[in-house]
Amino acid sequence: MATLSLDSARKSILNLMLGKQFNQPPPFGTIHPDDDRDIEVQRPKDAARKHMWQESRLLARDLIFALMVLALVMVFIIQPVKVEGTSMLPYLHDGERIFVNKLVYYDDYKWAPHIYRGDIVVFWFPDDPSKSYIKRVIGLPGDTVEMHEGHVRVNGRDLEETYLDPHLNMNPYTRQPTYVKPGYYFVMGDNRDNSSDSRIWGLVPKKYIYGKALFRYWPLGSAKVITRDANNRGVPPGANYRRDDDGPDDDDR
Repeated sequence: MATLSLDSARKSILNLMLGKQFNQPPPFGTIHPDDDRDIEVQRPKDAARKHMWQESRLLARDLIFALMVLALVMVFIIQPVKVEGTSMLPYLHDGERIFVNKLVYYDDYKWAPHIYRGDIVVFWFPDDPSKSYIKRVIGLPGDTVEMHEGHVRVNGRDLEETYLDPHLNMNPYTRQPTYVKPGYYFVMGDNRDNSSDSRIWGLVPKKYIYGKALFRYWPLGSAKVITRDANNRGVPPGANYRRDDDGPDDDDR
């Protein structure tokens, strides 16, 4: 009997020890989630996986939308252009890349930007529209442009061209007055000694101009906004110039 009692005691002690070690009660006691359907069970891993999937879908949607907007901008508003050649030295160099504003093509509308003297524009070459040129606007419709010993004169007044490099303009070129008829522009390169422009092949039709230089983005070290030269605001308007109600003052030409 003593032996049985001792064995029973040992079993009881062993059961108590094992129960404490392996049979721990659930964290909520005897309550199980299935006992009440209103109990919300949190599963962090599942929630994190679901949240990641939702964020991925939102990111993909935003990316697609951004690409669509960028495509519209590139088609209708902004276009990247590579500068080829040295005719615009020293302001623009061969191989540089710029953005041009394509809205000038619609400048008949009041909301569109207009072309002014001093603007740098890109256009299809009148003698071969498969080629593109980039030059600076010198004469506007109605202007009279002439050159005397290398100096450009518009409507009887010499232009102050601070953007030129004297070492690239050594030729004392003289040219008879040229009238810029309506719907056309007189353009020249800043590197006057090495530029094929309106002095050689004539005026540029307005419809051939498809962009105005806006921003130089490459190389990164030379990135900057391309602004219009404002040193010749005092040039008088041409013979056929008519200012719109919302247009710039004469000094802004």
